[in-house]
Amino acid sequence: MGNLRSIQKALEFLDYRAEVTDDKNKINGASAVVLPGVGAFPRAMEELKKRDLVETVKDGVSSGKPFLGICLGMQILFEESDEFGSSQGLGIVQGKVKRFSDKLKIPHMGWNEIELIKRPDFMEDFPKKSFMYFVHSYYCEPKDKKIILTKTSYGKNFVSSICRDNLIACQFHPEKSQKLGLEFLNNFGRLI
Repeated sequence: MGNLRSIQKALEFLDYRAEVTDDKNKINGASAVVLPGVGAFPRAMEELKKRDLVETVKDGVSSGKPFLGICLGMQILFEESDEFGSSQGLGIVQGKVKRFSDKLKIPHMGWNEIELIKRPDFMEDFPKKSFMYFVHSYYCEPKDKKIILTKTSYGKNFVSSICRDNLIACQFHPEKSQKLGLEFLNNFGRLI
């Protein structure tokens, strides 16, 4: 669901081999999986179902290999979203995706500060606070607060990334966030 090539190019810039594919065998054989996305939650879920990739994505997370969800790729990991009524997600992460208040300018677009809430090994040298690039109208609310990696303020504090075992997901776009975004992607890449 969009934004596939820019993430591929960012990873290749960092000297990682990256391929955009919906081939189950290639995904299952990969040493890491990145699930990017831009667009609508229900449409993304339709695409995963149409391409018969729902179980492949779930298996990718449960396999233990590094898995990164970006923007919509983070949101569809959750159980459900308020987008266009109520839509069911993959249910890999317990919690819900909610729309920002109409009192705010939507989408939340541009640079905003992320703040590390915990510091796993792969984020050891990352700044406690940094700026990343966002484009979204919905935010994730995980039930398990221990998985929160970063928070960001936009009308309220919201979860801008999570980390649980091999699963990392971020609402911001590291591939569009210049030096620190590339550092975030490189930190993920070093998990391979």
